[in-house]
Amino acid sequence: MDIAVKHLHSYWAYLVLLVVVLATFNAIIKLLGKKSFQPQDFRISLFALIVMHLQLLIGIVLYFVSPYFDAFSNEGMGEIMKNSTLRLYLIEHPLTMILAVALLTVGYSKHKKKLSSSKKFRVLAIFYTISLILLLSRIPWGMWF
Repeated sequence: MDIAVKHLHSYWAYLVLLVVVLATFNAIIKLLGKKSFQPQDFRISLFALIVMHLQLLIGIVLYFVSPYFDAFSNEGMGEIMKNSTLRLYLIEHPLTMILAVALLTVGYSKHKKKLSSSKKFRVLAIFYTISLILLLSRIPWGMWF
């Protein structure tokens, strides 16, 4: 089962990356271009939020069915922190991705309360950019290619 969930998590990550990059650049370009906030801008930011949350749910399932999870009971936290691979998959990647999802969610929620287009795009641009940077920083690139 962990193989199927791992493949789903890995392939869904391509969609997440594509949509979050699209939503981030959409917000930045429209902010700099002083464009008005349109329904498609709302949909793009919402779709980024949805695919990120689905990826988080898939990742949580993978976390608990992964053979790496057994390291907590077999190795202990001290050994996990000494091993860079275990530390990445059990500590760094999950915590950073949870933070990225939280920031994306906060940005999405805050933008809905803004009345002007420039304020909506600014909030989206700031939070989605920070979320994208976190996302890119902890993707296990060696497993992707």
